[in-house]
Amino acid sequence: MNRVFLLLPVLVAIGCDPSAKTTPPSKAARTASTAPTYTSVAASSPTEAHHTATPVDPTEPKEPPTRPPEFEERKEDPPEEGPPIPDGYKALNKGKTIFFEKKEDGTRRVHLLTEVCLREGPLEVLVCKNFTKEHEAILRVDADAREIHAALLLAGAEAGSPAKFVPKFQAPTGTKIKVSVTYREKGKVKSAPAAEWIKNKVTGKDLAYDWVFAGSRLFKDPDNPNANPYYMANNGEVISLSNFPDSMMDLPVKSSKDVSDLIFEINTAKVPPLRTPVVVTLEPVVEKKK
Repeated sequence: MNRVFLLLPVLVAIGCDPSAKTTPPSKAARTASTAPTYTSVAASSPTEAHHTATPVDPTEPKEPPTRPPEFEERKEDPPEEGPPIPDGYKALNKGKTIFFEKKEDGTRRVHLLTEVCLREGPLEVLVCKNFTKEHEAILRVDADAREIHAALLLAGAEAGSPAKFVPKFQAPTGTKIKVSVTYREKGKVKSAPAAEWIKNKVTGKDLAYDWVFAGSRLFKDPDNPNANPYYMANNGEVISLSNFPDSMMDLPVKSSKDVSDLIFEINTAKVPPLRTPVVVTLEPVVEKKK
């Protein structure tokens, strides 16, 4: 007992009151002391956000507003419907993309059902075969160029020869062929010379020449002598604007095929939307038989 009295001054000195009652912490206090601390909470309601959201520090830098795109992608107009195919046109191929017409006055014409594949840029070709030169032609046709050649012969045209480059340049030759296009514009059927779709980059004027039936050329595969010769215009040069040795139809003037020297470009304002069906009419200029 004497030891207890001796310890009392020491306990008082260090701040312990042996007579004070110890009260256990409340349940709320225990919960607050053990609850984790969150820096941000995604609130599911305004009330919850009021109790849990962390205040925004006004000194923190704000994210810049979203900038609009530098360039907006231009939306192409939808294609027009195809022009009607008259009853007098006789289909010459299974795909019904080559037609033959004989008018009452004896005029014979060939018609190609094509599709717009390009509306802007420099040109090497007016009409190419599908999956060949769509990047430098206005129109593409799903047909064998050899069958178009045969149709032109049926219409009275005579094949000449493609351009020659050695020993010096010789322009393509053959029967002159007038080319026109028939299509829909805002639902109405229109026809125009194909030359209106092509512009000379130097003069700014429409194409000033008609085409000639050059006739392309045949290639015999030496490794497969029994195979039929390949008609070279099927590489893409069905109706050309630049001189190629494989063109079926070409311009009767010197026209470079070098990219930096291309003379012709698309007259975009005249050409209907992409994938619009277009009937291309080929009319040989021949003397009528008496």
